[in-house]
Amino acid sequence: MEMRPELVGDALSRLRRAQGQLSGVIEAVEEGRDCAEVLTQLAAVSRALDRAGFKIVASGMRYCQQAREDGEEPPMTEQELERLFLALA
Repeated sequence: MEMRPELVGDALSRLRRAQGQLSGVIEAVEEGRDCAEVLTQLAAVSRALDRAGFKIVASGMRYCQQAREDGEEPPMTEQELERLFLALA
């Protein structure tokens, strides 16, 4: 399935936000900041990436369902989508 901005929408915004957060984590490590602060920030980046991934899978599920309802062949099977979803878990 093609990754198009209109298909993934909010996930792209989440990824950009996570990119900024990750830059902050790298800077914190380079500056030798407190371990707890760095790990808290790193956990936030991890959650943001997970949520972006789930958004992408959910968008794919909606897209494939709409294709089925329109009588078209969806770009991915339910099994392929499930495998992607489980890869994020």
